[in-house]
Amino acid sequence: MSAPGLTPTLVRLKLSLLRNGLRQSAGRRAAYVTTVVVVLLFAALQLIGLIALRGSTHAATVAVLLAMILALGWAVMPLFFPSGDETLDPTRLVMLPLRPQPLIRALLVASLVGIGPLFTLCLFAGSVVSVAHGAAAYATAVVAVVLALLVCVALARAVAAANIRLLTSRKGRDLAVLSGLVVAVGAQLVNFGAQRLGPGGLTQLNPVADVLRWVPPASAIGAVDSMSKGSYGTGLAQLALSAAAVAGLGTLWSRSLTKLMTAPDGSTLQAAEPGPREGASTRLSRLLPAGRTGTVMERSLRYVWRDPKTKAAWVTSLAIGLIVPVFNALQGTGSVYFACFAAGMLGIQMYNQFGQDTSAFWMVAMTISSPRDAYAELRGRALALLLITVPYAALVTVVTTALLGAWPRLPEVLGLSFALLGAMLATGAWTSASFPYSIPQEGYKNVVPGQAGLAWISLFGGMVSGALLSSPVIAATIWLNVTSDGKHWAWLLLPAGAVYGALLVLLGLRLAAPRTARRLPEILAAVSKG
Repeated sequence: MSAPGLTPTLVRLKLSLLRNGLRQSAGRRAAYVTTVVVVLLFAALQLIGLIALRGSTHAATVAVLLAMILALGWAVMPLFFPSGDETLDPTRLVMLPLRPQPLIRALLVASLVGIGPLFTLCLFAGSVVSVAHGAAAYATAVVAVVLALLVCVALARAVAAANIRLLTSRKGRDLAVLSGLVVAVGAQLVNFGAQRLGPGGLTQLNPVADVLRWVPPASAIGAVDSMSKGSYGTGLAQLALSAAAVAGLGTLWSRSLTKLMTAPDGSTLQAAEPGPREGASTRLSRLLPAGRTGTVMERSLRYVWRDPKTKAAWVTSLAIGLIVPVFNALQGTGSVYFACFAAGMLGIQMYNQFGQDTSAFWMVAMTISSPRDAYAELRGRALALLLITVPYAALVTVVTTALLGAWPRLPEVLGLSFALLGAMLATGAWTSASFPYSIPQEGYKNVVPGQAGLAWISLFGGMVSGALLSSPVIAATIWLNVTSDGKHWAWLLLPAGAVYGALLVLLGLRLAAPRTARRLPEILAAVSKG
């Protein structure tokens, strides 16, 4: 009796993984069924919409661009969601006596099983139907759909195999946490691009589509369009490009797989050489103040760089704080005061300072025995935040002012930003002691169950208080702009706002320090729940 082939075995393995996963709970089955229904419904609507484009002058442009968007999605999704498909990790097969070429063929076929390939197949089918005219085009369409789908799947597998060591490391988890930011920024870029199309509409995208129709897998869709126009030589060349892309990706995949399954990893290598001698100060610590202040600042900055959740929160604030004012300025609908959005987004990072430490806060709590210790702790955290936020808020303000050509308003906007930042830091220090909550280390949630109310009170209550505290500078800005001679004195808002913001920070830290020292057991219990 002959042994079963590798390809059927891996297909059955993937189906078994899917079936066993759905057996774990009724909620997981319901979520999977709901996802399938929604995806299939969306795919059906897209298919109908693409077929409706048949005969339109922009059908080929839309089909080619859609193919490239699908390919881009297949390329980046393994980087953001490496745990979404357990068969993406070929290291699970390292101990089996398998050769790369048969394994690649089997994994490629197994990759075609799932919701993603079915969704992609529907969109490619609709794309070729929208541009196909004539028997030659329809015959090419059948091959084009298969090649385009294989290019997408092979691209995803090649990317996953080349980066699997990264994806299973801490940096890979950081990348997954940042996926939401990439989606948000990408949506803003798409929205901005759509608004910039102007009255020409999709016609302006024709030059881009003319280039992309020679890039696989869009070249497969372009081949169908070329066959419809009678350019048989061009169509065959574009089809050959897609076939060559499948072969090339297979070769890259094979090399990565061979290296992955034969090269030693960290578990088989000798331990690294000992680090620098004890007591040697790092480059960062030499730039910071001495004593507890510098130690707290260094710890906070290292959290920003190393902790996935903290890093994601910072990168999101930095990106959105720049996107909102700059994109509105580029669209001609923005105001120079939108630059204050950067200070507001970065000021939020002062909220729930102790919750960011999670259960490790007990080590910090052991060093706090008096309001003076609490003040030194809060001061170091605030200074670490200011080290990033002050130059960044100034940079966003200068860029926004330059784009709008409103240089006379630069001093007052900077002063308003500094005052708002000081108010946010002051209220953030107080709410961190009054309404602490825990941040789970795993997954995408930022609040553990049962503490959502504390998070809302801390965030929105603090933001409202910050807006009220900065109202004197806001009122002064409005008054100087409505009076006849006020604009000549508007430059005074820069030093006034900076001094007022600094005073707010000092006052907020002074008020929050005794409360922090007094409520230390409650804070420790609250932030350790995750």
